[in-house]
Amino acid sequence: MERNEIWRSYGTDFKEMTKRLLTQTALAEHIFRTTDRRPASAVRIGIKPNLVTPAPADFGGTTHPEIVAGIIEYLQENGFSDLVIAEGSWVGDKTAEAFEYCGYNALSEQYGVPLLDTQKDGTYTADAAGMKLSVCNCVRNFDFLINVPVLKGHCQTHVTCALKNMKGLIPNREKRRFHTIGLHKPIAHLNTAIRPDFIVIDHICGDPDFEEGGSPLVRNCIMAALDPVLTDAYTCSLLGVPVSKVPYIGMAEKLGIGSADLSALRLITCEGDPTDDAPMEHHLLDVSYAVDESDSCSACYAMLVPALDRLRAEGLLEQLDTTIAIGQGHRGKTGRLGVGNCTRGFDYSIASCPPEEEDIYNGIKRYILQQN
Repeated sequence: MERNEIWRSYGTDFKEMTKRLLTQTALAEHIFRTTDRRPASAVRIGIKPNLVTPAPADFGGTTHPEIVAGIIEYLQENGFSDLVIAEGSWVGDKTAEAFEYCGYNALSEQYGVPLLDTQKDGTYTADAAGMKLSVCNCVRNFDFLINVPVLKGHCQTHVTCALKNMKGLIPNREKRRFHTIGLHKPIAHLNTAIRPDFIVIDHICGDPDFEEGGSPLVRNCIMAALDPVLTDAYTCSLLGVPVSKVPYIGMAEKLGIGSADLSALRLITCEGDPTDDAPMEHHLLDVSYAVDESDSCSACYAMLVPALDRLRAEGLLEQLDTTIAIGQGHRGKTGRLGVGNCTRGFDYSIASCPPEEEDIYNGIKRYILQQN
């Protein structure tokens, strides 16, 4: 398998599809080459899914456990026994709950593969191409890292796939800091400190709008790649988003992480028929005009946008007489209307970390009705 290639399979037996895909891309041989042909039993392999929140994979936000089961079975059948599933959910949710609700506790028990909650892992300071970033200790203990992202949209960065999935390997305090310094630059630099050796992309039913899912769009596709930059550039094409709108892709390319040149991409379909390569349709419209966003965490912002979309559908959002403040940049400040703990000082604040969509919807609706 070459770095300018993305291999893809279509079907509905996700575990067996994954195993066949890994066989066709010769993953075992790639691991041997990468680890100086050490015995398989001496290679510690980390598997990094996307379990952003406790929600089943068919909601469109988390990695299907069947894909990870296929990876594990393939590796074990090829003699690799020292495997770890490592992940840390987004700020505001507990990884332990995601492991349970997403089917990973059962997976761990079935295959004897431990789960590592990176929210509870120790950290070290990595020099990420000139940026000092806090990274979870487990990263230094892996000889080989398999990145298993979900191809989906994101309410702040437009897309999320291979590059952004590495945020699950940093502590919560660093995730919060990423939002205060601007998401794109630290995401790009993080991928110089954490370099996945292989990528298995869950393109089964990712939500084209939101990281946590809720409006899945079925594609029944699993892909494999080596280059995370090329993977994310291709993700943009599938989501109908110009690469230029996702700055961390270009930044990562300049840092030497990979290539965003889609003209050099070689797509190889090794099973099934491509369902539809047309750009995905987006379900939710932009509501940023109603929001005063300043360094907000993804979880908080992701709860706000669908709540506002519901209010707009009811004809209420246009009656709002002020913008809605959200994000860490509003800490210690005052104002009229805010969402999240960071806006506790506002006259009307829907405070929690993060608040639930229903609470935001009901709170802003009450505010609008009171003002009118």
